[in-house]
Amino acid sequence: MKFLVLVSASVALVVAVLVLNPDHQWRWSLWRSPVADLVVRNAKIYTSDESLPFADSMAVRNGRVLRVGNYSSVQMQDMVGYRTKELDLMGKIVVPGFIDSHVHLIFGGLQMGRVELRGISQKEEFLKRVKEAVRNTKQGSWILGGGWNNDFWGGEFPAASWIDNITPYNPVWLSRMDGHMGLANSVALKLAGITNSSEDPIGGTIMKTTSGEPTGLLIDSAMKLLLPSIPEVSVEERREAMLRASNHALMRGVTTVVDFGRYFPGASVRQSWEDFSDVYQWADSSGRMVIRVCLFFPLETWSRLHHLVNKVGRTLSQWIYLGGVKAFADGSLGSNSALFYEPYADEPHNYGLQVTDNESLFNLTLASDKVGLQVAIHAIGDKANDLILNMYESVFSTNGVRNRRFRIEHAQHLAPETPARFGELGIVASVQPEHLLDDAESATKKLGIDRAHKGSYLFKSLLAGNGQLALGSDFPVSDINPLGGIKTAMKRIPPGWDTAWIPTERLSLNEALKGYTLSAARACFLDSDLGSLSPGKLADFVILSTDSWDDVVAEESASVEATYVGGVQAYP
Repeated sequence: MKFLVLVSASVALVVAVLVLNPDHQWRWSLWRSPVADLVVRNAKIYTSDESLPFADSMAVRNGRVLRVGNYSSVQMQDMVGYRTKELDLMGKIVVPGFIDSHVHLIFGGLQMGRVELRGISQKEEFLKRVKEAVRNTKQGSWILGGGWNNDFWGGEFPAASWIDNITPYNPVWLSRMDGHMGLANSVALKLAGITNSSEDPIGGTIMKTTSGEPTGLLIDSAMKLLLPSIPEVSVEERREAMLRASNHALMRGVTTVVDFGRYFPGASVRQSWEDFSDVYQWADSSGRMVIRVCLFFPLETWSRLHHLVNKVGRTLSQWIYLGGVKAFADGSLGSNSALFYEPYADEPHNYGLQVTDNESLFNLTLASDKVGLQVAIHAIGDKANDLILNMYESVFSTNGVRNRRFRIEHAQHLAPETPARFGELGIVASVQPEHLLDDAESATKKLGIDRAHKGSYLFKSLLAGNGQLALGSDFPVSDINPLGGIKTAMKRIPPGWDTAWIPTERLSLNEALKGYTLSAARACFLDSDLGSLSPGKLADFVILSTDSWDDVVAEESASVEATYVGGVQAYP
């Protein structure tokens, strides 16, 4: 009788553990029935796991990696049952699902359906795109779009006078590729009440002619003067944009993104929260999510995020993670608003802009850190990066030691001693390799050859100083394209160049792959579930079109053949 009571109690305890802990449910299922749902074999699997960097087969069950190893082993063959799907890849390369460490997913999805000016290299083509948009837009409606880069046509900034005669009945707003500057036509300026008597807001600039007339260009915080005049995008449009961008990400092998929302200097801080509730929670509850997202919210709203994390935890579902909070230190190089110690070579009196004052930035970061939130701050110029590193160090000394994984987004231009400080302080450098393709020419013009060569995109120096690199795209500033980013990080050859820009800063293939996988997962506290093909982790992986690692870095040689999320094919 005592034996039966003991057995009954043991069974009850096991059931209780399984009900209360889903992770134990998964481990119980392995012990009870180790047959795989899917076995990938005859592949070149890069695991991103240092304990077993490469394998030729992988077993998946219930959306997670069951085992990785050699298919000829008894343990792997024992995983195959009559319901197991076997995938013979004939030697093709498999990598963990790519993690894009910095995107604006919904904003990018919206831009995909607007006036596309990315890559335009002539004023005539710029005007042609706007004319086409006018033909397809009714009078009085806003014409929106962007992606232009004035460096592609010699550096001259566009002006309202370029487009006023072809847009007499439509307000226009076309953002620069970096999101820190935009062009408005005269109709839009009038709607926003921007005139020659309008003064620059703190952290922003209204560009004016020598006679004091607005040119149509608004930089950083000055965009706040106009953006409220643009009608808010409908919930349906935002949902469509998210789905459009998510499917685009899958096509490029991206299974997880770190989304910083539609939040940039001048944007409404409420938008990130509206997108969270109206778009992401809707998609999750209705089964429409296809990639995983880690969300960051405006630093000013830290208490709201803290309340939500306390209520539901950081993991809302298998699709949505609550990351942390984000702020801005400066603008961008292309808009001449990144903050530097020395002035711009082409504007001797301009040192850039600090878009958030030191006191409020410190106090908000300190408060966020006290409640355990991860903080990420945008910094481009060398002075802006040092300013944030100094502030982070002060926060650490005030609040004490712990595993924070604070981030600096972009970290593009650094003073000579700065890369080592990232490692000393444990700061993540969240960088975007493809930006250097656009900046190589302009950095030389704006900073001078010596400054640009010594301090720009110091990827290898950051790693040498024990810093952590997380790689991404900043979509839609650059396209979501990890394979392109890997090539760029390794080669650093801008368009039209025969040699690498600062070749000593090139990454190895392994370093670049880690930046899009395990390091990217660590940078947002997701490395227990993502970033490597290790037993127990989510089975997100990508099949490439080649069996050669040389093809991965060759031009136009390798592509994404299929993307799997949770062991299920999601693309194509």
